[in-house]
Amino acid sequence: MMDSLSLDSLIEAALLLQNEALGEQTMRQLCNPPLSQDMLTEVLDTLQERWRNRALQLVETAQGWRFQVRDTAMACLENLQEQRAPRYSRAVMETLAVIAYKQPVTRGDIEAIRGVSVSQGVMQILQERGWIATAGRRDTIGKPALWATTAQFLSDFQLKGLEDLPPLSELAALTLPDSEKETALSDESGE
Repeated sequence: MMDSLSLDSLIEAALLLQNEALGEQTMRQLCNPPLSQDMLTEVLDTLQERWRNRALQLVETAQGWRFQVRDTAMACLENLQEQRAPRYSRAVMETLAVIAYKQPVTRGDIEAIRGVSVSQGVMQILQERGWIATAGRRDTIGKPALWATTAQFLSDFQLKGLEDLPPLSELAALTLPDSEKETALSDESGE
């Protein structure tokens, strides 16, 4: 089989067939004998170069490697999608942001930061999406669950790690009304 199919063609086909990202170990095991890490890196570099000027791009996520549509092409292709991406409420997105930036946190921590209670529905949406999971229990009365983001969160938001989250100052500039931006930015800098 390998006589007529190059390594990069085999890896490319495997990546294109999967709905989820493929881990490097899985890709290395596709060949017999398994590919070395150096050889796999070379194959992935070749594929990234091959797909550089196309609507799809090969990207590395927290869960592995996958092909995804470039942002520039997505605008033209949105009309083809029969099922629209779900829209999430402000409460869902604020809760997710608190968890992402302050993890691990309890529901009480989230409520203290947001200033409002967090409904079970909000937490359920985030769990069903696979974006959050319990990361243990706080050693206090009632042993509340500690919440943290998941590898699925990183993958869906195209992040390699939490260090790739934008700085909070950038988020404040995008989301707060003008009257509140200066206060939020000065609070973060400690002024």
